[in-house]
Amino acid sequence: MEDRVILIDKPAGISSFGVVAKVRGYLRNECGHKVKVGHTGTLDPFATGLLILLSGKMTKKSNEFLKFDKEYVAELKLGFKSSTGDPEGEIEIVDNRVPDIKEIESVLRLFIGDIEQIPPKYSAIKINGQRAYKLARKGVDFEMPVRIVKIYNIDVLEYEYPRLAIRCRVSSGTYIRTLAEDIGEKLGTGAYLTALRRTKIGEYSVEKARILDVYLI
Repeated sequence: MEDRVILIDKPAGISSFGVVAKVRGYLRNECGHKVKVGHTGTLDPFATGLLILLSGKMTKKSNEFLKFDKEYVAELKLGFKSSTGDPEGEIEIVDNRVPDIKEIESVLRLFIGDIEQIPPKYSAIKINGQRAYKLARKGVDFEMPVRIVKIYNIDVLEYEYPRLAIRCRVSSGTYIRTLAEDIGEKLGTGAYLTALRRTKIGEYSVEKARILDVYLI
């Protein structure tokens, strides 16, 4: 019972580490002793959706899960940009031009395949042993390393300016915040994420996940 793959549908407003702590506490009470619990890839606090946790001996397989492709549903707000790429940053107006759906679909196609991506400075990537977001909050000037990621598909789910909803399947290591910003740059309007939901990790689906309330008893 201690060695599990635990699928959680993370709500907004809690960090991935917060979810780990709550599940760890639940398993400790259930098993009567401390149980090792770890995540296989974080979600930002404002994001929701599938979070895979591993417990007990299964934690040794975390690297396998980290390599899985992922699927997201994201909402972008065009015409603006955010200092963090999401709703938690400082918002600025960029351009109020309204692109039509054909232009948007044409731009989205530019991102299909292997692309270069610069991860956001407000991320958990380590720079010289320190988390990038901690350096950014301190105002430290630093460069983020370029990485190659793969975008398998991007589908428009809904578009009513300035809101653009998309579904995308991407390789491990892809930052959807950065993808949103890059889409906005190509459109010339700017863009940032207003909502993000992870729906799949590999073959695991959020439809099979348990809500976090189960672990708050």
